[in-house]
Amino acid sequence: MAILNEEQTMLRDAAKSWVSEKSPVTAFRKMRDSGNADGFDRAAWAEMAEMGWAGILIPEEFGGSGLDYLTMGLVLEETGRTLTASPLLSSALVATSALLLGGNDAQKKEWLPKFAGGKAIGTLALDEGPHHAPANTALTATRDGKGWKLSGKKSFVPDGGAADIIVVAARTSGKSGDTNGITLFLVSGNASGLARQKLKTVDNRGVANLTFENVSVGADAVLGTVDQGFSPLESVLDRARAGLAAEMLGAAVQSFDTTLDYLKTRVQFGQVIGTFQALQHRAAKMFTELELTRSCVEAALVGIDRGANDIPALASLAKARASELWHLVSNEMVQMHGGIGMTDAHDAGLYLKRARVAEATFGGASFHRDRYARLMGY
Repeated sequence: MAILNEEQTMLRDAAKSWVSEKSPVTAFRKMRDSGNADGFDRAAWAEMAEMGWAGILIPEEFGGSGLDYLTMGLVLEETGRTLTASPLLSSALVATSALLLGGNDAQKKEWLPKFAGGKAIGTLALDEGPHHAPANTALTATRDGKGWKLSGKKSFVPDGGAADIIVVAARTSGKSGDTNGITLFLVSGNASGLARQKLKTVDNRGVANLTFENVSVGADAVLGTVDQGFSPLESVLDRARAGLAAEMLGAAVQSFDTTLDYLKTRVQFGQVIGTFQALQHRAAKMFTELELTRSCVEAALVGIDRGANDIPALASLAKARASELWHLVSNEMVQMHGGIGMTDAHDAGLYLKRARVAEATFGGASFHRDRYARLMGY
């Protein structure tokens, strides 16, 4: 476990307190049952921004607190425990990272203060098919005078229906599959020619399909350098993967804690079921996997903060392990709770469904096992 400084400890404890009081799983259920089209509670997001969470990674000169990715991971872990739905990952981490890594001074001055204050929401529009494949970007951006016109589609964009500004990966040269020729653009969520279809997902989050039909943007919309967007995109994605892995870790920890409490209280055949050796072995396996995954997640976050030269490998290892861990624990949560675990009245199903969607986001376990192996020379 990483050694936390005083500020990180205070922020983690504050996050733990807030989610338990203001954003428990019952709040997520209420949001889900209300038919909220955004997929998150805007009032709760405003509170999170007020507490400074939206500006954790943003430098003080732009209205943030200038903290690090480990700190962001600590907060994401706590929100993961209660399945809190918010733009914390998509806006405060992913879109913010894109601007920090690729934005010019004007772009940072325009958007980072808005992100930090919760006044604007950002997201990344990348994948175009059912599987995560960054190099397969096919949405085209063609020159139009001094600006560009974007045409194509993006699938399953996190918070894509609510975002005020969207970082769009587009192809400015080459063909699908090439890493060269990808450019990042900043596109307004209200741009003419942009159609947003909000989706109803199994985990009840705010996801949308986006269709671009000759969407015009100026030359100042380019984030970074034309045709050379793949490298910064990968850096943004590795930060997103590590952050999402932290959220998944938190949810897996809560799934395990809930299951452990049940094992200690449920009586069957005249005995507390936690005394059955077979269940003890399964619980011990979950605990071991939790601790191993925590090491991987924290190593990735600390590696990003220190500028390690193996960030891609660390991020893929963290995401692969977090994906497999949460599948294991969410499955066991349902099975060990028996019949009640199969009903919507119990929280087990909410964790299991979120686990499946979270794994697919920014690359599943198989994607990252393969990527890790290639990075390690296999």
